[in-house]
Amino acid sequence: MAMTASEIERLIKEALPDAIIDIRDLAGDGDHYAANVVSAAFKGKTRVQQHQMVYSALKGGMGNELHALALQTSAPQD
Repeated sequence: MAMTASEIERLIKEALPDAIIDIRDLAGDGDHYAANVVSAAFKGKTRVQQHQMVYSALKGGMGNELHALALQTSAPQD
């Protein structure tokens, strides 16, 4: 079963409660999403580390219930 945008957002919010999240369904199939995630937890982290934090929040869903996630991450601007 595919992961919904609201499920993706819920999982990310559980791991990163301050996150501002914008999710778009790219193909209309509930299986290919783009997400922009902004969180203070990303401050001082490399882009790879930021993405790893988001993938970890998805609890193994990436590659299983969620086929593709185009991810952009950043820390909030001061």
